[in-house]
Amino acid sequence: MGLCFRTHLNTQRKGLSVGCTSPWELVWASPWAIKKKNKKNLPQSPPSLPIIGHLHLLLSVLPQKAFQKISSRYGPLLHLRIFKVPFVLASSASVAYDLFRTHDVNVSSRGFRTLENSLLFGHETFTGADFGDYYKFMKKVLVMNLLGTQALERSRGIRAEEIERFYARLMDKARKKESVEIGKEAMVLTNNIMSKLLIGRSCSEENGEAEKVRESVTKTMGLIKKVFFSNMLGKPLKKLGISLFEKEIRGVSGGFDELLERLLREHEEKHQDTDMMDVLLSAYKYENADYKITRNHIKLLIVELFLAGTDSAARLIQWAMAEIISKPNILERLRQEMDSVAGKTRLIQETDLPRLPYLQAVVKETQRFHPAVPLTLRMSEEDCNVGGFHIPEKTTLVVNVYAVMRDPNVWQNPDEFKPERFIASSSSEQEEEREKILKFLPFGSGRRGCPEENLGYIFVETGVGMMVQCFDWRINGDKIVNMEETLAGLSSNRV
Repeated sequence: MGLCFRTHLNTQRKGLSVGCTSPWELVWASPWAIKKKNKKNLPQSPPSLPIIGHLHLLLSVLPQKAFQKISSRYGPLLHLRIFKVPFVLASSASVAYDLFRTHDVNVSSRGFRTLENSLLFGHETFTGADFGDYYKFMKKVLVMNLLGTQALERSRGIRAEEIERFYARLMDKARKKESVEIGKEAMVLTNNIMSKLLIGRSCSEENGEAEKVRESVTKTMGLIKKVFFSNMLGKPLKKLGISLFEKEIRGVSGGFDELLERLLREHEEKHQDTDMMDVLLSAYKYENADYKITRNHIKLLIVELFLAGTDSAARLIQWAMAEIISKPNILERLRQEMDSVAGKTRLIQETDLPRLPYLQAVVKETQRFHPAVPLTLRMSEEDCNVGGFHIPEKTTLVVNVYAVMRDPNVWQNPDEFKPERFIASSSSEQEEEREKILKFLPFGSGRRGCPEENLGYIFVETGVGMMVQCFDWRINGDKIVNMEETLAGLSSNRV
């Protein structure tokens, strides 16, 4: 489930006309760059600063919002640079369609910069691997043993057990009249489920193992923005002897490595075949496997699955509850729907989810509004034509998923949280909904779409559903969760 700019400058297909609204734009606009762009028919490039290029446009706010701002000003397909590193920014549903449908094979590689001996962003990661034999082999193993329909059916009991424990923790806090820290509780839930699925047991709370894993996950997700810039700038800076964030990345990676090596030794001693680590160890030892994986491959994949299945799902649960709590009409409609399916005498189950369309719509709208991975990187393996512009081979492509899912050309009132947009009431609307796959990209798209999509939906829908039920139930006249305190806690942690 995973690794994430309008002025009066008008572009005509017959030529380029520049209308500057400030003398600074005249100073910084480069006639040489414009001529070069027209010669190659590259996407247009906004005025940049000497040496740093467009870096100054990305430092004041979150990258996805900075990119959205510049794209809304200059266009949905732009040629930008940070220092001497060029890249192409895609920010609309139509461009995303062109990339992920027309040029899917050509842009199936991530183009991540390698970081040797790192468990997070090394050259052997599943997320960053080229679309080749290793990636295909690992995806096959994942689908068959963890993420496919049959595998999810086999592991339903594990998730149900952890949901019961989740509910028990909420009940305990309610009896003690304690407020619930939604983000923390959601992280514990997703961490425990992924631990059971991947290593066969929950990480121990007694010896601090679970907290150490959650802390490592949190630190890693905090590195994402830095890794983005490291990936863009690492090569030219390395030539100057500058290491960008490598020490910090290796520090977090080392914490994971120590834990995983111990877990691998435990699994080798037990010789069981009950979880994902056992499956990977069997593949590692099998001489006639389609692809010969290494011990490091196992560690890398386990880390990636932990990251994709814990922090991302926990954040989505947190964002969903923030939106629900602040909108009483949504909360009330969810309560009514759940009461009609589960009543007030039992918790919702995974088998109830298909009969909870409004809950599903709330989760999808949360993913659209607060995407867990707002930016995704691809690389063009060969020259191609996108939106009428030339994209050279080996060009880094940054797809702003955040902007695509707020594209006003395809989303009505895109800055409004409106779950109803995902409820289809007729066959024609259902057909239209299927077409939204390229403007609704919470799990990416094409050959490199996230394989954890189904598990991600299960995590978030059951987590949100459980919390909504807990908001509704009362113990001795007191609500299980103090809504005002919870919302205040969420607001202070907003991204």
